[in-house]
Amino acid sequence: MASSEQKLVEENGSVISNLLDKAKGFIAEKLANIPTPEATVEDVDFKGVSRQGVDYHAKVSVKNPYSQSIPICQISYILKSATRTIASGTIPDPGSLVGKGTTVLDVPVKVAYGIAVSLMKDIGSDWDIDYQLDIGLTIDIPVVGDITIPVSTKGEIKLPSLRDFF
Repeated sequence: MASSEQKLVEENGSVISNLLDKAKGFIAEKLANIPTPEATVEDVDFKGVSRQGVDYHAKVSVKNPYSQSIPICQISYILKSATRTIASGTIPDPGSLVGKGTTVLDVPVKVAYGIAVSLMKDIGSDWDIDYQLDIGLTIDIPVVGDITIPVSTKGEIKLPSLRDFF
């Protein structure tokens, strides 16, 4: 009798396991097809110089496919020149994405004074540096939870000249 009960438990366990696997597959398929906001970096500009460093601002355009606004949990960024990280940071709770529309986010990026001076010594006479800006927008989609939308752009930006410091 014990072996027939054990066999029944194993069969039921196998059936439940198969059902759970099918449910996981179904949910994973549905989640993979959920539309997510799309983001692009529109522009990266030099904004000014302070005693703390050089200020740049990135304009990030984000399209929200949902009719409800979506909270942005945080924005994280890394600014690189060649393979060297020259600035990084996190902006907590920067607001929300408007429903069924496009939100333009201003992401301030501060390059420390010492790093900016080091870059100035390493460059030629054109004062341009090649950069890569990697941004992660962490948003909270109801039911799904937090997701991070990666956005990256490459280009050239001007370093400040001496007259910008004075």
